[in-house]
Amino acid sequence: MSRLGRIGAATRAGWHSFLRRRTAVFFTFFFPVIIVVIFGGLVETQSTDGGLFAEPSGWYIAGYLSAVVIFTPLSRVGSEVARHRDGGLFEKLATTPLRRWEWLLAQTLVNTVLIGLASLLLVLLLVVGTGANLPMTPELLLAVPLVGVGVALFCAVGAILGSLVESQDGVIAASNGIAIPLLFLSEAFVARDMLPDWLPLAASPITYFVRGVRGVTYEPTTSDGTVLTQWPEPTPYADLLGLCLFAVALFVLAAVALPRTD
Repeated sequence: MSRLGRIGAATRAGWHSFLRRRTAVFFTFFFPVIIVVIFGGLVETQSTDGGLFAEPSGWYIAGYLSAVVIFTPLSRVGSEVARHRDGGLFEKLATTPLRRWEWLLAQTLVNTVLIGLASLLLVLLLVVGTGANLPMTPELLLAVPLVGVGVALFCAVGAILGSLVESQDGVIAASNGIAIPLLFLSEAFVARDMLPDWLPLAASPITYFVRGVRGVTYEPTTSDGTVLTQWPEPTPYADLLGLCLFAVALFVLAAVALPRTD
């Protein structure tokens, strides 16, 4: 079987395996609903006098998407790798032509499609439920590769956690320990001017994701309602490039970290 055939077969197997786990299906798509109900309600009820949740609803679309892009692949792929490791499934995998990086790529493709659909659901709920407005520009399509690369990046991080952490429960705890600080220290829900100047935001991959998505899904306006059409530096294209570099590096590390049998 060719390499593409092996990856395709592994992708189909991962897809059907996910669909058989009804609880996983439910929470993958229910998670965006929870985010909109809780955080969307908070945004709508907060004043605009400053502080947390003081920005317009559209400003938080990037933050909500980052929550889905971080939490879901971290826990799903991390738990899957830990389950395969504890069950000796990587030893069985070694007896097949499928290589470890091909298996990881197949898992990444499955999660990219699933979380991409969940992200689309999230955006639709935000537009309907919070009144957030999306700028209807060609650059809005850039959100698709940003979400795809972001999911792939955190699939890789989840695979690293699943390879290194001792148990599936430990993977979930480690995932939360990584995801929560990233969300609140990468401009997802907190504006840059509210964060300490010494904070190395450029070292966080989610910073590039949030800035890129916000650059194409939110149009800032002046006090008189004039739309500011110019992007701040760097542009969303530069943010996508930075995100891709992080994703490639972490995917390579994840492929190397997957359990070996030799």
